[in-house]
Amino acid sequence: MFKNAIVIKPGKSIINGLTTANLGIPDYEKALVQHHLYCKALEKCGLDVLELESEEGYPDSTFVEDVALLTPHCAIIMNPGAPSRKGEIEKIKPVVSRFYSSIEEINEPGTVEAGDIMMAGDHYFVGLSARTNRKGANQVIKILNKYGMSGTKIKLENVLHLKTGLAYIENNNLMICGEFLANPKFDTFNKIEVPENESYAANCIWVNGTVIIPSGYPVTKKRISDLGYSVIDLDMTEFQKSDGGLSCLSLRF
Repeated sequence: MFKNAIVIKPGKSIINGLTTANLGIPDYEKALVQHHLYCKALEKCGLDVLELESEEGYPDSTFVEDVALLTPHCAIIMNPGAPSRKGEIEKIKPVVSRFYSSIEEINEPGTVEAGDIMMAGDHYFVGLSARTNRKGANQVIKILNKYGMSGTKIKLENVLHLKTGLAYIENNNLMICGEFLANPKFDTFNKIEVPENESYAANCIWVNGTVIIPSGYPVTKKRISDLGYSVIDLDMTEFQKSDGGLSCLSLRF
């Protein structure tokens, strides 16, 4: 069960953020509304939400998930693979220190963005991507081992981050699509396939028994509902334009 969430309000500079989506420029005012409703959904799921002011110097900083991994036993400050995001780590450190006494860090030449890390109980899957290299992934797993947790590396082929195509929603249920469907490392899970034309919905989040998904993906929503979960769907269009999803917008712990 999660108790807290850390979020960062989108800045006007979000229009200058990194993206490969080709969906147009985010509408800042709409992004603010969508972010507000996202925070309200987290609160509805029982979380205390700490909302930090926007960081205009860092257009992608609202995607706060990428700069830290908050486990039940320690916090790990990441070293983002995108050069424009490296300054974000100094902003998040003092915030994380309010909640954690055990704080570890990923160091050069290792790079990791936590959008490439999926937690499933005490085991963590770490994606090797354009943003997360092998040296960084090895550092993450070494730290996890130090605190009694474990990790597995997963090589990505097409997606930006591991959690672009995967979401663990507890009870051994794994939302999965695309390149991950045939990966034997996920065969122990109950796989809930996300149709290719709804692949954006693979990035959903479990929060204390409720699954939050992006709106507009009825097949995926029904498959989750049929498993007995309460489902909240949210409009995420402006963050999708920036390659962002539901998990990206918060640190939940």
